[in-house]
Amino acid sequence: MAKKPAPGSSKLSVYLYVPNIIGYIRVLLNCLAFSLCLTNKIVFPILYFFSFVCDAVDGWCARRFNQVSTFGAVLDMVTDRISTACLLVVLSQLYKPGLIFLSLLALDIGSHWFQMYSTFLAGKASHKDVKDSTNWLFRAYYGNRMFMAYCCVSCEVLYLILFYLADNQTETLVDVLSSNLQKITLISFLIATSLFGWATKQIINVIQMKTAADMCVLYDINKKQKH
Repeated sequence: MAKKPAPGSSKLSVYLYVPNIIGYIRVLLNCLAFSLCLTNKIVFPILYFFSFVCDAVDGWCARRFNQVSTFGAVLDMVTDRISTACLLVVLSQLYKPGLIFLSLLALDIGSHWFQMYSTFLAGKASHKDVKDSTNWLFRAYYGNRMFMAYCCVSCEVLYLILFYLADNQTETLVDVLSSNLQKITLISFLIATSLFGWATKQIINVIQMKTAADMCVLYDINKKQKH
């Protein structure tokens, strides 16, 4: 009869998966980045973006070393959501109206929370499993790794550029975007190319929240009918 692995050593082995170690490094990089965000406008975006890039690296390592884990997936999502939320809070203090960024924060957190919970109710292994969705854009987003990467990178790049461009706490977001889009610079090019991906990501968040909410409601209806 085969022996069961010792609970302690079994748990430790998952915690020490290579992609999970990269996840811990991401957390440390974000902590360091935000500790410098108000004092160093150059180092902060570099550290933040490097942490964001590590998200793709740990995903590659998980597949390469066959170390895919639920813990790692949750760690990734929590790190992504918290880091983006913190950046949006910072931007809400640098631009007027700050409510725009706080609304984006609420949409991002809310849609992903609904999606994770509905995934749990449906018994799926991943929140990215949306093959049964009737919305083509939703399926295209989670079904095409390159398209999803473009949208996610666009959001982070746009937010980091806005952080870099902010000079004081009285600037209007629309004025800053319009004035920079009228120039022919690398920053204006990056803003223009990231706006489409950013807008698509927000549309996906709305679709995701509505789809996941519908799934939760259907679960309630089915549960009541069984009783």
